[in-house]
Amino acid sequence: MFRGIKKIYRRTIAGVMLFTAETLLTVLLFLSSWIAFLAIAKYIFLDKKEDFDQAAFTFLESFIHDNVTNIMLFLSVIGNYQVMIAANLLLICYFLFIRKHRWYSIKIPAISLSSLLLMSILKMLFNRPRPLIPLMEPARGLSFPSGHAMMSATFFGLIIYFIFRKEINSRLKILIISFLVIFILSIGISRIYLRVHYASDVIAGLCMGVIWLTIAIKVLNKIELYSKREIQPAIEQAPETVA
Repeated sequence: MFRGIKKIYRRTIAGVMLFTAETLLTVLLFLSSWIAFLAIAKYIFLDKKEDFDQAAFTFLESFIHDNVTNIMLFLSVIGNYQVMIAANLLLICYFLFIRKHRWYSIKIPAISLSSLLLMSILKMLFNRPRPLIPLMEPARGLSFPSGHAMMSATFFGLIIYFIFRKEINSRLKILIISFLVIFILSIGISRIYLRVHYASDVIAGLCMGVIWLTIAIKVLNKIELYSKREIQPAIEQAPETVA
């Protein structure tokens, strides 16, 4: 009996600590991303400064090489919206038909489509032209914030969220999450390297991706919890049918 009580106590404490750590991390990411986004927007559009962006281009010039360019082109292709849409569809199918997790299959398109819409609105709002010195072919559309950075942050960030919530080996979890974070940053760097985005565009895109991901997950989790509270009493109160 005492062993059972002790086991329940340990699980409860572990759950509370995990909830607290997750909440603190979410708040920290959300606030720091908002502050960074607003600071960048002020620096570029109000102060009209581009020293940071030019310094980033100058720094990456020393790394320009055919092999590096091929890697950056590959990373850039992975981050474009066509690949991201296909990846989202695959992830939806995985949770819908293999894992059979209905709410995850709802959250994925809700977050990806809303982030795509938000990105389009922000681009039109800030209306910043692309850099005039692309390394390869010039990219179409507006520059701020970077769509590649924002969409990769929301998509791979969502996978990080799923992995963070999953009960797997801690070392494996840290390894996978670290790889995905580096991969997200690499996609953003590829856009600066190819000179189709300013560094400020990429940082702003990453920040807005994190901001929207935290908001969307919070809202969708609330909706999921509310729907379960509404459906469960209805099931329990439903009259039994007579055969």
